[in-house]
Amino acid sequence: MHVTVEIAGEDTHELEVDADATYGDLLAPVDLNPHEVSVLVDGEHVPTDQPVAADRVRVVRLIKGG
Repeated sequence: MHVTVEIAGEDTHELEVDADATYGDLLAPVDLNPHEVSVLVDGEHVPTDQPVAADRVRVVRLIKGG
């Protein structure tokens, strides 16, 4: 399965993943931690353990502060 991963404000990556891949599986090849980002499909948050059902996703880095 071919998936375009857009990292908001950064790069866009074209990935080939297995048919049973999850949204979390899209993060490792682009060096992102699932605890530091939110994965969006059509502007809606999707859980990282959900199987990939879209050919384009957007990843937004979460802001940390203290």
